[in-house]
Amino acid sequence: MKIIACNSNRPLAEAVASVLGIPLTQASVRRFADMEIFCEIHDNVRGQDVFVVQSTSYPANDNLMELLIMLDALKRGSARRITAVIPYFGYARQDRKSGPRTPISAKLVANLITAAGANRVLTMDLHAAQIQGFFDIPVDNLFAAPLFSRDIQERFAGREMMVVSPDVGGVVRARAIAARIHTDLAIIDKRRPRAGVSEVMNVIGEVEGRHCILVDDIVDSGGTLCNAAEALLKHGAKSASVYVTHGVFSGGAVARVGAAPIETMVVTDSILATEAVRVSRNIKQLTIAPLIAEAMKRISEESSVSSLFC
Repeated sequence: MKIIACNSNRPLAEAVASVLGIPLTQASVRRFADMEIFCEIHDNVRGQDVFVVQSTSYPANDNLMELLIMLDALKRGSARRITAVIPYFGYARQDRKSGPRTPISAKLVANLITAAGANRVLTMDLHAAQIQGFFDIPVDNLFAAPLFSRDIQERFAGREMMVVSPDVGGVVRARAIAARIHTDLAIIDKRRPRAGVSEVMNVIGEVEGRHCILVDDIVDSGGTLCNAAEALLKHGAKSASVYVTHGVFSGGAVARVGAAPIETMVVTDSILATEAVRVSRNIKQLTIAPLIAEAMKRISEESSVSSLFC
């Protein structure tokens, strides 16, 4: 079993390797003068079970190309099995035709990863579960729900809680956490007049006097979650906290979250935190390294991954 780190989130790869007690395989990813990407693996990988850790976060195209070229290098190096470990799968939000003459980019990326040489994919909290079907190779989709549930129970012990989905599409995700911590579920009725802009219309559920916990898979601009927190407080909630798997934080999102009435926003380290995220007053990180490491170990040993979430 060998672990290779590309450049998007090397600290996470190092943490995973540390949990498993396996040193990272020596490899280099560098650029020529015209910014073409070049990968070179310095250890023998012939006949090995190799895991490549790379989130396709910002800059998404550079990180995706790094992953594809590393996969090709491993395939040509005669690795026995290559698993692409993609904690954050970019392009996942383009999972259907949103209008005439628009692409399904998530399917295209799935095809590229397969053609580059991946034998299986390990990812986390896909934006849409059906993306697993875009691949013609096995996909293991991990969930942050167990991590979040434990943290919520420790942080909110003794308080009257309510889990809230920021939109109808996230109800299944929020319900899973609500069931784990044995509390009620509310839903924000959201309208999106145009891409990247959200408007809260109504709160479905009795949130008055509760400590509300918003659950989502991605925080990008932060507008949806900030508006949802304001709506919950207007409806009598005692506080609003947020648990999100992937902290994209594009544009002025960190400042927006810092100025919002959000007690705490907890994100995982599936995406490497920027300096602004690290110094933010109300953004905290949970590591997914032990979860990723355990899933990788089970894949290597050909044992059950789904039992992690039973």
